Amino acid sequence: MESILQRYAKLLVHYCLELKSEERLYISTTTLAEPLVRELYREALSLGASVEVDFKFSDQSKIFLDNASDFALRSIPVLHDEAIRQFDAYLHIRAPFNLNETNNINPARRKIRSAAMSELNNIYFERTADRSAPKALKRSLCQYPTQASAQAAKMSLEEYQNFVFNACHLYADDPAGEWLQVRQKQQHIKEYLDKADHIRYKADHTDIEFSVEGRTWINSDGQTNMPSGEVFSGPVENSVSGKVHFTFPSVYLGKDVQGITLWVEDGEVTKWDAHQGKEVLDEVFDIPGARFFGEVAIGTNYQIQQSTRNILFDEKIGGTIHMAVGQSYKQTGGTNQSSIHWDMITDMTQSGQIFADGNLIYEKGKFLI
Repeated sequence: MESILQRYAKLLVHYCLELKSEERLYISTTTLAEPLVRELYREALSLGASVEVDFKFSDQSKIFLDNASDFALRSIPVLHDEAIRQFDAYLHIRAPFNLNETNNINPARRKIRSAAMSELNNIYFERTADRSAPKALKRSLCQYPTQASAQAAKMSLEEYQNFVFNACHLYADDPAGEWLQVRQKQQHIKEYLDKADHIRYKADHTDIEFSVEGRTWINSDGQTNMPSGEVFSGPVENSVSGKVHFTFPSVYLGKDVQGITLWVEDGEVTKWDAHQGKEVLDEVFDIPGARFFGEVAIGTNYQIQQSTRNILFDEKIGGTIHMAVGQSYKQTGGTNQSSIHWDMITDMTQSGQIFADGNLIYEKGKFLI
C-alpha cells in the first residue's frame, strides 16, 4: 500500500509545485523531515527534475545569531541565494525542533541579519507573484509533524500527525481532487470580491475598513500553502482605518502575543496594545514597513477549527479573518515593503460581519453570497 508520506510527496510535487521534467527543485527544512524528503526526492527525480536539499540542524538559528560576526550576519547563504534567483521551484517544509529556539536573541543582531536578507526577500516576492510568468519561482509551504509542533498544539504526536494529514486531505481517495474542489468553491468568492472597492470587517471587538479598489483577491487553493483554504488581497496602503482586535494568539519568532488590539489611521498603525507580549509589538513596529498592512484575508477551511499556534493552519480556520502587517504579496497589487509579514487572526463566528461596498456578504463566520 502507498504510505501516507508517499501520498504527501505526490500531492506536493504534482499539485502544489506542478513540477516538470528538467526543472530544478530546492527543498528547505530540518533533519527531522528526512522521511518526507526521501519520498519527495524519489518522486521528483523519477519525474525528471533535479533536487537540492538544505537541511537545518537543531539550534542552528540560535547558534548562528548568538555567535556570528558582522561579516557572517551580512553574508548570504550561497545555495539559498542561487535557488531564490535561479531555480524553478521551492518547497519549505516546517519541521521545528524547538519553537522557542530564538526567543532570547539580541534584537540588534536580528535586525542586521534581516537587513542583509532584504534584497533576496524582495526577489523572492517578485518571482513568486505569478507562477505563470516567465522565470517565475513556483513555491509551496507545508508542515511535517514534529514533537515541538504537537506540544504547541497541545496534542500528542499521533494526534497532531492525524490533524496535519487530515487538513491536507491525505486520507481522501484523491487528495488533489479534493483541492480542486476547494479551488472551484472559492473562485466564486474571489470573483465577487474582485468587483468590490470597499470592505468593512465588523464584530463586537472590531470595526475596521479599507479600500481594495484596483486590487486582486487570490483564491488560495492549496498550491502555495498546503493546507490552505482562504481568500486574500492587499488593501490600498493608506486606506485602512479603525480598530481591530485579534482573538487568537499570535506567535512572532517563537514569542506568544495574545489579545492584540491595533488602532489604525490613514493606513498606519498608530497605537497598539496586547494582554500578553506588548514588548514584542514594540519591537515589530520599529521595523520599516511594519506599521502598514500587507494582507487582508478570510479563512474558509472549516475542517480546521482549533488554534495550534501555527499560522499555516490557524489563518485558514473557517469563520475567521486575518490581517498581516508588513510585506505585501505582489500578486494582489499591494506595494508595502517590509522584512516581515505577520498574520494576526480574529474569530468572526459570534458577532462577525463583512460588508462589501455597504452590502452584508458574511455573517457569523459564513458567506451569504
